[in-house]
Amino acid sequence: MPPPLRFAFGVHLHQPVGNFDSVFEQHVRDVYRPFLERVDERGFLPIVLHLSGPLLEWLEAHEPKYLDFLGRLVSDSRIELLLAGFYEPVLASLHRTDRVEQIEWMREAIARRFGVNATGLWLTERVWEPELAADLARAGVRYALVDDRHFLVTGFRREQLHAPWTTESDGQRVALFPIDERLRYLIPFQPPADTAAYLRQLREAGHALAVLADDGEKFGGWPGTKEWVYEKGWLDQFLTTMGALVDSGEVVLTTLAAALDQVPSAGLCYLPTASYREMEGWSLPPEAARRLTILEKDLGESRASGPDGALIRGAHWRNFFVKYSEANRMHKKMQALSTLCRQVGDPEPARRAIGRAQCNDAYWHGVFGGLYLPHLRDGVWRNLAQAEAELRRGEPLAFDVLDLDADGRNEVWVHGPAFSALIAPHRGGALEEFTVFERGINYANVLTRRREVYHELTPPGQGRVSLHDESGAPSIHDLEEQMQLNELPPLDATDRPMETARVLPADLAFAMYARGDYDPVWAPADLSRNYDLAESDERIALSFRTIEGGVTIFAKELEFRADGAIEIRYRWHPAAFPDDSFFAPEVSYSAPLEITCTPAVELWTYEIRTVAKSEKGLEETVQGRSATPRWPVGLGEGKIEIRVKD
Repeated sequence: MPPPLRFAFGVHLHQPVGNFDSVFEQHVRDVYRPFLERVDERGFLPIVLHLSGPLLEWLEAHEPKYLDFLGRLVSDSRIELLLAGFYEPVLASLHRTDRVEQIEWMREAIARRFGVNATGLWLTERVWEPELAADLARAGVRYALVDDRHFLVTGFRREQLHAPWTTESDGQRVALFPIDERLRYLIPFQPPADTAAYLRQLREAGHALAVLADDGEKFGGWPGTKEWVYEKGWLDQFLTTMGALVDSGEVVLTTLAAALDQVPSAGLCYLPTASYREMEGWSLPPEAARRLTILEKDLGESRASGPDGALIRGAHWRNFFVKYSEANRMHKKMQALSTLCRQVGDPEPARRAIGRAQCNDAYWHGVFGGLYLPHLRDGVWRNLAQAEAELRRGEPLAFDVLDLDADGRNEVWVHGPAFSALIAPHRGGALEEFTVFERGINYANVLTRRREVYHELTPPGQGRVSLHDESGAPSIHDLEEQMQLNELPPLDATDRPMETARVLPADLAFAMYARGDYDPVWAPADLSRNYDLAESDERIALSFRTIEGGVTIFAKELEFRADGAIEIRYRWHPAAFPDDSFFAPEVSYSAPLEITCTPAVELWTYEIRTVAKSEKGLEETVQGRSATPRWPVGLGEGKIEIRVKD
């Protein structure tokens, strides 16, 4: 008989920075506490667990007894705790110094609260880049978890992936454990007997190790899983089934640390930039994602689920910064403040706030709301505001001209002790950020209404190919394929800034304007060659102009005052536009503002709503409000004043 199969069972528990207290409370009640209590009662130990920093901080403040319970299991060596970046960043998206520091924060927190030295790492969203090996090693990490897909896309065979492998970068080595995708889709969505059969199959094939590591929220937090896992008895059946395998000597539960010592390395590997299969698909732009779906369907389920399917890939996680300008703006602002923070001595309050702003969830979008959830983006901007307020304290009102968002074109960054603003000359002088430090709000934090691939009115049976057994409870990815719309949501023709100018046709109805279903008569183009800057102690002004045939047909001046008030003055040449058209600048804002227009005019206003996937289905979310004055073009000038409401 073959020796027992070592089974490393790992769960990752996480709630993002900025999430609601009620969500934390619900998951402690419905997922984290009952799961841990059941595995302890039934002796399904040791297991491997990662507890993210945001969740750890919340538990310390609100549920310390849960941490005491977990601590007893850790001290008895029945749970192995894993490292990660403390605030759950995608490590590959950070400056290399920030990566190491985030891991060190996690190590210190685990040592302080639980009295152990963790050396294994949960890799957030399993986003891998080859250079990470050196940074992990420098942070004291001995081994990390990655998806088996990372190996499969490199040409490894699935049967090779039941042992640790070794990789290196800059001469620094780290071991990698492939996570078995089959186990991720079996547990907890298929009957426990299917998992037992698969583990027996691995043992009979002579494999030494099986590794599962996945989101703990699927044990009661995802739709339908509370009923399936607890009320319908899946967890009790699973624990009984696993207990029988252990009692019969077929399976031995193990930590990853023990497996690294007991299972010989399978050899050297060099993995490409990768994430899990669904993530790579989500990061594609809609048209490419549609082509990937068609390609998978043409390949057929049997080939798509086999070794050929692994070679069909989407994009990398960083492509979310290309796909969503709002994610890119948060990310590049975070990077800029991180650099500035180190340049001025790295004050701890600013450094920690930047660390919290690195939490990954608000930077991307898949089946989970992520970027589409305003409160998560607000959490990032609130922490960036806290950091910048600390770093700008005592500074005068000033500006920098630089390519902040890394698109190859310069922006103007206006900043002082009270606020920070970003203006894009190449977008017609559009205002892209306006953060007021005291409020912790970026009033420009409004999401563009984009067309997503799942907005297509998909005919029945034409969805993405399912690569997994449809019996048992549906996984979050199975539910994703069932989401369909009856009508297309509104769409913005271009990325939505906080302020931009347009001339609108006379016959444009409000309903069409609010849906984005129109073409403007005119909109300013690239003004990066025609603007001036003027500054004093109390104000900074940017003046833009459009010149055609030697005549200035449009001029705009944005004046930023030291107290954070903004005045925008417009002048235009009436003869350049149709007599019956309207000059109609649009202001989009995420929180209440005082908007005063001169000459006074009735504003067109509407809620900016998006329709996006979440774990509960397709949800409509209010992202902010739009306000548009419509001045008859014959006036030739107008003014908008923007103030933060008291």
